[in-house]
Amino acid sequence: MTLDQMKPGCEGRIKRLSVRDKLGQRLMDMGVYPGLTLKVVRNAPLEDPMEVELDGYFVSLRHEEARFVEVE
Repeated sequence: MTLDQMKPGCEGRIKRLSVRDKLGQRLMDMGVYPGLTLKVVRNAPLEDPMEVELDGYFVSLRHEEARFVEVE
């Protein structure tokens, strides 16, 4: 399952990032890395972006970015 498929209230652990270019580096810089536990807090009214809680802080991601984050 990928992060963009998760609904608000769902929790999971990041399995891997399936992107290695600038976007992959940007996600890593924001603290999105394998092994981290996350929780989807909410989606914006039009579903984009989504707010995710990572290790005690909140990050907003677009669904097109979240589809590269594999979650278990």
